[in-house]
Amino acid sequence: MCVALPMKIIELQPESHGKVEYDGMERRVNLRLLKECGIGDYVLVHAGFAIEKVDRDKAVEQLRLLQELKQEFS
Repeated sequence: MCVALPMKIIELQPESHGKVEYDGMERRVNLRLLKECGIGDYVLVHAGFAIEKVDRDKAVEQLRLLQELKQEFS
């Protein structure tokens, strides 16, 4: 089973890379698979690649559900 996390782009970097953030965690990811994306966009990240741009409301809802799961198992 593969899991892709919705993460927010906080910085664009050279060579089709960017910095994304989720729950205080920042990661450098490859944005090469996406046609267009920018700071503030939400993307699904899997194995270091942004694989899909997602609607902000959908991403926020998924992040809320992940927080609920995190609290349940903490």
